[in-house]
Amino acid sequence: MSKRTYFGTDGIRGQANKHPMTAEVALRVGLAAGKLFRSRDDRRHLVVIGKDTRLSGYMIEPALVAGFASVGMDVRLFGPLPTPAVAMMTRSMRADLGVMISASHNNFADNGIKLFGPDGYKLSDEQELGIEAFMDEGLQEGLAEPRALGRVRRIDDAQARYVEIVKATFPRDLSLSGLRIVIDCANGAAYKVAPTALYELGADVIPVGVTPDGTNINEECGSTHPEAMAKAVREYRADIGIALDGDADRLTICDEKGHVVDGDQIMALIAGAWADAGTLRAGGVVATVMSNLGLERFLAHKGLALHRTGVGDRYVMQKMREGGFNLGGEQSGHLILSDFSTTGDGLIAALQVLAVMQRSGQPMSRLSRQFEPAPQKLENVRFAGGKPLENDKVQDAIKTAEAKLGDKGRILVRASGTEPLIRIMAEGDDERLVASLVKDIAGAVKSAAG
Repeated sequence: MSKRTYFGTDGIRGQANKHPMTAEVALRVGLAAGKLFRSRDDRRHLVVIGKDTRLSGYMIEPALVAGFASVGMDVRLFGPLPTPAVAMMTRSMRADLGVMISASHNNFADNGIKLFGPDGYKLSDEQELGIEAFMDEGLQEGLAEPRALGRVRRIDDAQARYVEIVKATFPRDLSLSGLRIVIDCANGAAYKVAPTALYELGADVIPVGVTPDGTNINEECGSTHPEAMAKAVREYRADIGIALDGDADRLTICDEKGHVVDGDQIMALIAGAWADAGTLRAGGVVATVMSNLGLERFLAHKGLALHRTGVGDRYVMQKMREGGFNLGGEQSGHLILSDFSTTGDGLIAALQVLAVMQRSGQPMSRLSRQFEPAPQKLENVRFAGGKPLENDKVQDAIKTAEAKLGDKGRILVRASGTEPLIRIMAEGDDERLVASLVKDIAGAVKSAAG
């Protein structure tokens, strides 16, 4: 497969107003994607565009619109809307392409462009390469005639449509009445829809992170900073806290005592409930190599399998589609519930947790510890160049560590896909041994990298 120039593992991303996240590149994305679709047939094509609350969205969005319209694609603009909502609306409006302008959990200075196909799934590597093939053409090539220019308009009820879709995923025989819920929207894309959906389902809602100003997305709030959620839960004596990230495709939860719950525990809770109800498909769950060994043991005890993939939600989704699974995700809280959505959706995942709470009548503190996590130690080692993992001493350190751990745990050493880092992870029942093994491997990597 050819090497991609613009697209990474999750669309195009970078610091706003610096290559590749410039108005020119956004214009070229619109031109290129439009040309790709127009090359297939002569009918009119439709693209829908959503964004989060970053200041740079006001620069990226009109550049994309100009590109799409200039090659004859009609455009519909949603304004601020979660990434999963854009994926859903792409499919429900029969659009050829969906675009989300967001850098997810990154700070406001970054932005990104994600593309979804007509089925609501992220574009394949081949489709992204097809777009890249057009991106470096001259800006004057392949433009539409004046009468064939695309038409552009805003969809004023996009948020209301998504709220109704989300509410429909909550069991009809249940209500959130009687629950006090803190919802932290990270000053991001869900700042209107998440509190609204929870309120309309009956909850007493305490919103946090719902005053975006263009530069405060993910700033000391949201799923990457759960302290804000936990503090509000304790202050308002809430029953549960829910924190989303900037584009609302992942979540973190805390119980009524303010204790934070990670994605592995949430997956275990939902998997157990769905297995008991007979709605969990394919006899297991899909997670990445980073998920805790405790989750694997919990599922095995219930006769369920944990299928691991590489790090990244696109690999989780690919495995889910191949195997017919309806639950998968990452320890970070990026959970995919494919009965309801084609990508991670923090709000829909939160509603499934709330459904378990309401059905069981138990407080979140009773439900949040589905398994005892195996001690897990992570360390990142930065390197200046070369390939430290190919060093003989590093390989020997890894083999020695694996021999010491045996079948009592796991060791994972990998290069980061986005930074010059070697990520070292070990887990097992002996916490001291785990820490010692990580230290030994990190030492070997530092020697090789230095």
